[in-house]
Amino acid sequence: SGTTGKPKGVPRRHRQERAAALAHVAQNLYRHGERTLGVMPLYHTMGVRSLLAMALVDGLFVCVRRWNAGQALQEIATHRITCLYLVPTLYHDLLADPGFDPSAIRTATKLGFAGAAMSDGLLRRLALAFEPELFVNHYGSSEVYTFSIDQRATRKPGSAGRAGINTRLRVVRLDARSPDDLAATGEEGQIIADLRGDEAFEGYWNRDDANAKSLRDGWYFTGDTGYFDAEGDLFVSGRVDDMIISGGENISPVDIESVLSLHPAVDEVAVAGVPDPRWGQKVVAFVKSRGNVDAQALDTYCRGSDLVNFKRPRDYVFVEEIPRSPVGKILRRKLSAGEYEPASHSGNPDLNLNPNPNPNQAADATPVDTIKE
Repeated sequence: SGTTGKPKGVPRRHRQERAAALAHVAQNLYRHGERTLGVMPLYHTMGVRSLLAMALVDGLFVCVRRWNAGQALQEIATHRITCLYLVPTLYHDLLADPGFDPSAIRTATKLGFAGAAMSDGLLRRLALAFEPELFVNHYGSSEVYTFSIDQRATRKPGSAGRAGINTRLRVVRLDARSPDDLAATGEEGQIIADLRGDEAFEGYWNRDDANAKSLRDGWYFTGDTGYFDAEGDLFVSGRVDDMIISGGENISPVDIESVLSLHPAVDEVAVAGVPDPRWGQKVVAFVKSRGNVDAQALDTYCRGSDLVNFKRPRDYVFVEEIPRSPVGKILRRKLSAGEYEPASHSGNPDLNLNPNPNPNQAADATPVDTIKE
């Protein structure tokens, strides 16, 4: 989808698609006659997977041509939808819609999400609203559909679980040249997947440069960062390209977003690195609020969490919307480049936000929402 660069074509054979669809049915415990919403684009791996999975179980695929949360809620109630497979952004939209009624969506007992990390706050809100019998965190890609799954997403928030069907995973050091240069337990590195799996592609369409970067010795280097914990569960921390290097420290945005998402006045949050003459990059949190809150309150909240000090945001910018790709992925490069609409207010009428969205502003134009050391 080109979140960090030029989009790439991913040719896939019919047998690879069939293997992925079968794995999707098994990993989401779909039964004969399941019913789902078709809202993800069919050029995206999640969209085509939903369609093929319903074909395999003789289910119902309710096509919603253009996303609208209110219409989606109506379709769930009308067609008694039993399973949903959406990106976190769309789940957020469902909960935020004025017409959301928990009693009307009780038939949807199997929830699955993929495409982006889900914040701890949204995970909790969905679990309370839907009370699902199955809540699956699915981590994968167009290139190799399944990397890992966790069928109990609320058990260990943030965990992407273990390698899924047809898959073998490793985490290698960030500077690894070989798939055998493994990262230690708990050490953040790059996630790679075995290309011998039935779901794996064989190379990009007319992109030898991308093949040279991503395909090495029979393994696909995903460009995602993460680590295995002591129990063997995978945690996905972000993209290699999204890594913030501040004062010589590598900082993943996802950890910070998970903490801030639990603040009751934070609706959505994205963290990005912004150029800084002293630190190289500084950690900036871009917040869409839903209540009275200012930068100082959020900083106090972070100080009281288990977030280590060097990861704490130094700036808070309140925005109208978080920029995203057509499939719901956060476009951090736009935030870093100042391509966003500042909020007309932060939820706190006493806070005057810096009206200049350019992160490369003059040094003497210090915004009032900057947190001092």
